[in-house]
Amino acid sequence: MQNPGIHSISVGDITVTALNDGQFEASTAILNGVDPAAAEKSEAGAFRVLPPRITISSFLLDIGGRKVLIDAGCGTAFGPNMGRARGKLDTLGIKPADIATILVTHAHIDHVSGLVDADGAAYFPHAEIVVNGAETAFWLDDAQAAAAPDATKGAFATARGALRPYAGRTRTVSHGQEGLPGITCQHLPGHTPGHSGWLIASGGDALFVWGDVVHLPGIQFALPEAGLAFDTDSDQARATRRRALDMAAADRLLVAGMHLDFPAFGHVVKAGTGFGFVPVVWRPET
Repeated sequence: MQNPGIHSISVGDITVTALNDGQFEASTAILNGVDPAAAEKSEAGAFRVLPPRITISSFLLDIGGRKVLIDAGCGTAFGPNMGRARGKLDTLGIKPADIATILVTHAHIDHVSGLVDADGAAYFPHAEIVVNGAETAFWLDDAQAAAAPDATKGAFATARGALRPYAGRTRTVSHGQEGLPGITCQHLPGHTPGHSGWLIASGGDALFVWGDVVHLPGIQFALPEAGLAFDTDSDQARATRRRALDMAAADRLLVAGMHLDFPAFGHVVKAGTGFGFVPVVWRPET
């Protein structure tokens, strides 16, 4: 039986469990590159509420008993009603010390703040961090941090505060390299310089965990040109999003995303000049 906010699927010999970290109210004001009225029409046409809401999830992998996370959620950064993935791990009987590896998609607040406790220490005492080297090169560079506009200095402080406690146990990879056997880094730049997905292959099955290719499913599938105010490079992010959606649709890839509607697994299809999303149909565990 599935628990609320916990949903597992099998990818070959790997069990992948989506962990809901919470949901918050956003605004179409965070979008760029698209007419606000068209964005709201798309959201309403998908039978969604306005203002739009953004879901956050992270993913737990069980690889022959080895416990691996893809991202760590927002921890305590968004207040007491968010950061629920930690409680989901508790429900599953998994302690922070049980996590061996954390594959990071990128270093934004809702993906890495869960790496640290309230005192800024490593929340996962034994975990190795694996991340695209372009991501650490950006956020941990003192010159980049000093030159950052005031509006993004907080993002640098968050990323640095979350990653530095793991400095002695961080491994960097680049596009096409394995983070773990059978799990390859897929560089998806634009949202951040090193933003990456993780392509999981096992036993003839595959799952593409694409990080933040899509934040607002009711808008960005139909209107992939819709960028976000907090993209490092919105033009690059738009090109990356369309490329990722094209690949997923053409290859009939099973995908998962941190901001897709929970439980966040499904397939991409072409739909007119944009795309659609077909969620995986729920079935009980067998």
